[in-house]
Amino acid sequence: MEIVTFIKELERLKDTTRSAYTKKGRRESVAEHSWRLAMFALALSDDLKGLDMNKVIYMCLVHDLGEAYDGDISATIKVNHDKKIKKEEKSVERLTDPLPSENQAAILALCKEYNKGETDEAKFVKALDKMETIIQHTQGTNPPGFDYKFNLTYGKEFDLDHTLMKKIRKLIDLETKNKINDNTP
Repeated sequence: MEIVTFIKELERLKDTTRSAYTKKGRRESVAEHSWRLAMFALALSDDLKGLDMNKVIYMCLVHDLGEAYDGDISATIKVNHDKKIKKEEKSVERLTDPLPSENQAAILALCKEYNKGETDEAKFVKALDKMETIIQHTQGTNPPGFDYKFNLTYGKEFDLDHTLMKKIRKLIDLETKNKINDNTP
C-alpha cells in the first residue's frame, strides 16, 4: 500500500537533526520539533478563537516535511529564501509521491500556505514555530559559545498582535536573557 511507503519515508525526519539541542545535549530531530509545535498549538487552541485549528495542527505537522531529503538549515545561515522554498516544496512532492494525488495536493497546499505566511493560520504557525525553537534553545543543553542573543530577534517579524502571544514571547525572551546572563563570564 502507498500509505505504508509514505509512512516509512517519513522516518527520515526522525533522523534529520536541527540546530537545537535537547536537555540531555542531543541534537533535536525535525520530527520532534514538529510534534512539539503541534502540541503547542493544541494547548493554545481554546485561547485563539477564529482560527481553523484543524488546519493549524495539520500545518504544524507538515511545515518542515521539505527537510526530509536535504536537512534543516539553521536560521543563522543566510540563504536565498526563494530557492530554499522551491527546493523544499520539491522535496514535499517527492516525499508525498506515493500518496493519492488529492492527498499529495492537500499536503503540498498546506506547505505552500505556511511558506507564504499570508493566512491567519500560517501567521500563527510561523510565530509559534519560532517561539518553540527559542524555547528549545533555552531549555536545551547547548554547546559552549551558543549564541543566545540570536533568540532575542529571531522570528520577531512573525509576532502576532495578540495578548496571549505577546505574553508568551515576553516570557521566552526573559528566559533567553537569563541564559545570556548565566553564560556571561
